[in-house]
Amino acid sequence: MVEVLEAGDYVSIAVYFVLVLSVGLWSTFRPNRDSTAGYFLAGKEMHWFPVGASIYASNVGAPMFIGLAGTAAAGGFACAIYEWHAIYLLIALGWIFVPVYVASGAFTMPEYLKKRFGGRRLRVYLSGLALILYILTRITAEVYSGAIFIQQLLGLNLYVCVVVILGVTAIYTVAGGLAAVIYTDTLQTIILLIASFILMIISFMEVGGWEQMMRKYVTAATNYTLADPEKYQCGMPRKDFFHIFRDPVEGDLPWTGTVFGLTTLGLWVWCTDQIMVQRCLSAKNLSHAKGGSVFAAILKIFNFFLWIVPGMISRILFPDDVACADPDHCERVCQNRAGCTNIAYPLLVLRKMPVGLKGVMLAALLAALMSSLTSIFNSASSMFTMDIWKRFRTKASQSELMIVGRVCVLVLIGISILWLPILQAAQSGQLWSYLQAVSSYTAPPWTCIFLLALFWNRTTEPGAFWGLMISLVAGVIRMGMDFSYPAPFCGSDDVDNRPVVLSKIGFLHFAIILSGVSVLSTVIISLLTKPRPPEKLRRVTWWTRHDPLDAEESDSENDFGPEDGDDEPVTPIPKNKSVGRKLYNWLCGIDDKPKPKITKEERDLIKKKMTSISEHPRARRVANIAAIVSAVVTAFLLGFFY
Repeated sequence: MVEVLEAGDYVSIAVYFVLVLSVGLWSTFRPNRDSTAGYFLAGKEMHWFPVGASIYASNVGAPMFIGLAGTAAAGGFACAIYEWHAIYLLIALGWIFVPVYVASGAFTMPEYLKKRFGGRRLRVYLSGLALILYILTRITAEVYSGAIFIQQLLGLNLYVCVVVILGVTAIYTVAGGLAAVIYTDTLQTIILLIASFILMIISFMEVGGWEQMMRKYVTAATNYTLADPEKYQCGMPRKDFFHIFRDPVEGDLPWTGTVFGLTTLGLWVWCTDQIMVQRCLSAKNLSHAKGGSVFAAILKIFNFFLWIVPGMISRILFPDDVACADPDHCERVCQNRAGCTNIAYPLLVLRKMPVGLKGVMLAALLAALMSSLTSIFNSASSMFTMDIWKRFRTKASQSELMIVGRVCVLVLIGISILWLPILQAAQSGQLWSYLQAVSSYTAPPWTCIFLLALFWNRTTEPGAFWGLMISLVAGVIRMGMDFSYPAPFCGSDDVDNRPVVLSKIGFLHFAIILSGVSVLSTVIISLLTKPRPPEKLRRVTWWTRHDPLDAEESDSENDFGPEDGDDEPVTPIPKNKSVGRKLYNWLCGIDDKPKPKITKEERDLIKKKMTSISEHPRARRVANIAAIVSAVVTAFLLGFFY
């Protein structure tokens, strides 16, 4: 299956790398790189367009090319619920969650929990857990799926491909911070949409249009599957492939799970995950944050046509490869006994894209891979620096925090490369189901805690912490059972001997159960413990977000010392600096020029601007109209493909 790219393809890839590096390096010369607000929140100067493009690009990673298209090839339209469901959650992000986060003055989600509940346990626990999950799931999914695409297309060594990609990514992520990530994400979003749109048109032309696709998909299976559909039943397309909302018992994505269970997972991804929230926090004001979130929501509508439909068309065009149902046959096709739907999109690129455009599509994949990785790296470094490092280095200076944030990115890149042998050893379709299920075992409790934190003032720190611990135990038990009792492969003679809790309760239904456990335990423990005083709840809940006064913080809770290294001593720097010193200062965002002393009044004005949730009436009206239109269009699509 390995293809040799033509000269035009290599030109496309080279142009892509030049553009991305140029935009990324240009952003490193912007001002405000020498402060935590400048590095981690892009100086809070971003407009709605780059904010929305970055949210979209951060989500549309390499797994979209592999996982979403592959899932559509296997099961039809149902996976569209992941994309269209997210539209309502993105609106909730801009209109419900971000106003509270901005009013509280938090840089990170763990910091918000610290401001809301006090104490230290929740902040450290969420930071540590998020870093682990980023490495084990997000980075894993990006690198693994990107490797599948690149190896199918080029046949190059896995380590060479990944090291080059991560190397280019590191240059502008380390040097430029969130601003570099957002600007390059904007460029990469444009490349993604153009390349994917071209392949969508080619796919429709090959299959003969929408009506022919609907007719041919029903019989898109291998010859041996069609000859013995009873034995290879799982190799036939689903009879309900046209429907998004499926049977609550027999459906692969039951409607009860997608409506209720997926909501808890989606709220975590879109409304409480540092990666997405950080982009909105970088907006210059609340109106631009809302505009960015609704712009990303509008772009999500088109994913159905850009990846889901082409994935289904690939099964029609290449049934012997994509729709293999015999484990031995699948292993010969894609070295994966669990199935080959993951190669649906790469096959379209290999066999249908003309010369030159293959390079554009590979550039699109690289754009998706790099934009997601940069988002993960930047957000992870934000949490490590602001929530863990400052926990132990209470008087860390601005320069120290800038260096730590950049070193954290490099460490994560190193871990990503070291993780590759494990990924190669786990060449199994089960990896995808595990990645998908891990969220349902860890995310629902956090979603519930954030919702209770925003809307129920009576929630206490002990209630939140022990509610999380109880839910964690339940989730880990289910996760252990999932690894211990894997489902039998399609076409194998193995009997499904999994416990009923696995075979009858899918991961989306389990997310509902886990949410109930989390809410119940948190509420009971909160009612049995001392409530947080009202003066400490100012500007940290939905009901108190407009409070003119800041929340009071006791000395025992202020465990980070002077804010942002205000007491940092000025060290004299030699005027004639070496080239090495200049390069070091540029990479680390260190400015040797003496900074003017800021008075308390000036600092209060800056803080007021950073935490303001006021909006211009016209901007608010435009954002509201855009949100309503996108919600109505999505409702129509969900109703049409119910």
